Amino acid sequence: MSEHVLVIGETLVDVVIGPEGTAAHPGGSPANVALGLARLGREVDLVTHLGLDPNGLLCADHLQDNGVRLTPGSAGPGVTSVATATLDAAGAATYDFDITWSLEAGVRLRNAPLAVHTGSIAAVMEPGAAEVLKLVRILRYNSTITYDPNVRPSLMGDPAQARAAIERFVALADVVKASDEDLAWLAPGEDHAAVARDWASRGPAFVVVTRGGAGAIAYLADGREVAVSAPTVTVADTVGAGDSFMSGIVDGLWEAGLLGGSHREELRAITDESLAAVLARCARIAAITVSRPGANPPTRAELDA
Repeated sequence: MSEHVLVIGETLVDVVIGPEGTAAHPGGSPANVALGLARLGREVDLVTHLGLDPNGLLCADHLQDNGVRLTPGSAGPGVTSVATATLDAAGAATYDFDITWSLEAGVRLRNAPLAVHTGSIAAVMEPGAAEVLKLVRILRYNSTITYDPNVRPSLMGDPAQARAAIERFVALADVVKASDEDLAWLAPGEDHAAVARDWASRGPAFVVVTRGGAGAIAYLADGREVAVSAPTVTVADTVGAGDSFMSGIVDGLWEAGLLGGSHREELRAITDESLAAVLARCARIAAITVSRPGANPPTRAELDA
């Protein structure tokens, strides 16, 4: 059986409204992470929900054409979710959603993955979130767990309630990535570094806080901190930037031989130099993504060039 990563979460259509007009792209935070990994040459399975409608076919074709394997049972009755992203003059996106999230009965997984990634809407919105939490608990013994809260305020309601749901996943995760915007909404008035250190004390090997053009900082469970800068680029839009950064973390840890439940203690002991190299590469991946429209992460060939 070949080694692979399993991603669990929503797939949707991003309708992007910007100064140049309106365009529709396949998206969804977990689906974007799966796409980013596939473009980096990794074998990746996606457990998701797609309706048997034109939007579902658009997303399925896009993912499969890029090498993502849709887990059997990921398509079923109902419609495919839609997110409307409105871009401001700087290319930053704000979102409005028409979404439902559930896991289909009878989803069939293959052999134990090296890593399991989830996040965003899939880990908070019921009825699917409870099933995702159950799956993560089952798979954690053999697999590295990565998690990105990727908050969507218009869907997640009260920040305190959302934070409680999010922190259940934080406690199960080996690696957490959150943006400074995520933490500003989840923990208003609190110091971002203090929140990240608290999360790192709950179980993860490290928590990465991304800060857009200011780079990223990892807070490790043993108290170390590792910071990297972000390349300077002309921003087309920020859609999918954090997701491509997340796929870079998983890819980098895979390259370093640190994925899999049997490597959990080695991951916790990662050196500053190794982690800085992984994060610097993630920053380059995200920079390429924001330099072009939509969630369009680089291939390994583009990154190496």
